Amino acid sequence: TFVMGSDLAKSYGLDSVTGGILSLGTFFMLQVPVNVLTPEEAPLGWVLPMSSLGASGMFAGILSMIFAVEVYRFFKKRNITIKMPEQVPPAVARSFEALIPGAVILTTTWLIRSVAGFDVNDALLSLFEPLTNILGNNLLGVLLPMFLIHLLWSFGIHGMSIVGAVVRPMWLIMLDENAKALADGTAATKLPYIAPEQFYQWTVTIGGAGATIVVSVLFLFFCKSKFLKEVGRFSIIPGIFNINEPMIFGAPMMLNPYMFIPFNLVPLVLTIVSYFAVKLEMVNGFTVLPTWTLPAPIGGYLSAGNDWRVVVLIVINTLIAFIIYYPFVKAYDKKMLSDEQNNSGDNEIQTA
Repeated sequence: TFVMGSDLAKSYGLDSVTGGILSLGTFFMLQVPVNVLTPEEAPLGWVLPMSSLGASGMFAGILSMIFAVEVYRFFKKRNITIKMPEQVPPAVARSFEALIPGAVILTTTWLIRSVAGFDVNDALLSLFEPLTNILGNNLLGVLLPMFLIHLLWSFGIHGMSIVGAVVRPMWLIMLDENAKALADGTAATKLPYIAPEQFYQWTVTIGGAGATIVVSVLFLFFCKSKFLKEVGRFSIIPGIFNINEPMIFGAPMMLNPYMFIPFNLVPLVLTIVSYFAVKLEMVNGFTVLPTWTLPAPIGGYLSAGNDWRVVVLIVINTLIAFIIYYPFVKAYDKKMLSDEQNNSGDNEIQTA
């Protein structure tokens, strides 16, 4: 919340630290304290619930940031601030400038939370719960992000940057709810949500969008085109660590009629296979957030609570991707090899 508020304030030409602090203060003011009466001999008293300070508070954090910075901007733009003499250090002067907008922001949030008794965080979660259930447990909802991400990539637009900005907060809530359920004793195969982001990260987009680690292997070991072999050579190591921009832009995968069908089809097929693997309790659900640059078998194993069956699922999905990509890569290789031979012949004629 602080970082988002800081960046938004900076984009408006306002003081970034002030924007971040006001956003964070608003977020904390919206949290409803809980009176903990245990242990009896020394009760904790009023505390902020940790459940609202994690991923489930994401929407409240975004709303807090927008409200705080926009109010700050409103007062600053109209010069409704406390101005200090020029001799006052800039840092001190900026803190006084934030007093009036800060008072309005915090008073408003106090009225909403304490006087009106309105829990903004719960209201936002209730509002998004139907959408979260669709994206997390419904097959069509689970397929939708993969379809949109890869379709956008195919036309040269960074799909994850566009779609992820919308669905990632919901993915984080899903992962958080899965972790809570596991901690409360729910079996690892019966968690609330099938498809948080880690579901896609480790079992679908193996090696990056489109499961392109398979394409790197095909280019390097199964193609005759010098160009495609070179692309496979410089993309395979980054691909192992889920960095596939060398392949996306090198092959290229986008705006490429030969790769359009498999690049969009593979993620959908792998999503369906992985969806039923989790739904039918053949593998654990996902509860852990390992760093995304881990190789897929390691990251999937850790994310699913050290479940070796997820590693088997990843291997199976990789083989499926290999089978789907193979005929398209061979057709592309034939075309590229023909172009290279024609260019070589033209160069020989010009030399002669």
